[in-house]
Amino acid sequence: MWTHLERQSGAGGVGLRGPGESQLEIDKRLLRDRIIVLKKKIDDVQKQRDLHRKGRSNAGLPILSLVGYTNAGKSTLLNYLTSAGVMAENILFATLDPTTRKVKLPGRKTHPEVLLTDTVGFIQKLPTQLVAAFRATLEEVREADVLVHVIDVSNPMWAKQANAVQTVLNEIGAGDKPMVQLLNKIDLLSAEDAAYCREEMRQMKNAVAVSAITGEGMEDFVAVAEEAMADLLVPVEMLIPYSKGDELNIVHEVGAVEEVDYKETGTYIKGRVPKSVAMRLHEFRTDVDDTHVVGKKKVKKSKQQISEEEWAGIGRGRHSARTE
Repeated sequence: MWTHLERQSGAGGVGLRGPGESQLEIDKRLLRDRIIVLKKKIDDVQKQRDLHRKGRSNAGLPILSLVGYTNAGKSTLLNYLTSAGVMAENILFATLDPTTRKVKLPGRKTHPEVLLTDTVGFIQKLPTQLVAAFRATLEEVREADVLVHVIDVSNPMWAKQANAVQTVLNEIGAGDKPMVQLLNKIDLLSAEDAAYCREEMRQMKNAVAVSAITGEGMEDFVAVAEEAMADLLVPVEMLIPYSKGDELNIVHEVGAVEEVDYKETGTYIKGRVPKSVAMRLHEFRTDVDDTHVVGKKKVKKSKQQISEEEWAGIGRGRHSARTE
């Protein structure tokens, strides 16, 4: 490795330092400096990703994160659904940088659009030296609303690989997130084994067998994904003034509208929207009580009177206050 260093043969005498040792120390210092620069770059990337993640959160769209053992077919699935052109090859860690794309689900029973994120493939006993490189993926997984666990069912060790992925998810605090189990690559199985997988998945909740290459089973996947996302929406009834067209568009873009009626004072909408949108448009809701109890009297509360703590409580379902 250090072929450019001069070897010391002892000609300099016992205890004397030769040119080889000096060069070695210089190289160590250069490596330390390089490590510092790379760590700073990782921190800069972290800040940039935080901004992107905040922007996606403000959009109110649910985030589906593709997770799975390396080479399970996650990038192929993303390419099929979005034509993203993400690198998809039969090698370890073909995708090191998380890729996020907006997807319009064909079913559109819950969310018209979602954000679909491809992540790096997991492996067993990840070397500690690679933890920093994987940090972006782990953060995307923790921030996701629903996880799609992609499993290469054609691999004889698929059950062991699936357990390894679940172990990692538990370790990073994402093991309890809503999950869709997707058995991929059924096109590589025999007809009998593929039929068996499809039947087994039908008996399970939020599970489906597909082929991301041929597209077989993708309609079932959309239906299962929408079912998993259903809990992310809350039922609302709103009367939005005609002057608030932007707010009305938000409901149509990120929610599932069930009924629309044009009243004298605005547009009445009944449907389901993400919790963040329900909070944002709280002042237009007609299906919640806008009073609170002070002593034995019920009084209305204005938006300015509601504290930050109470807003947090509303978000967790403890209160039902409504602004005027």
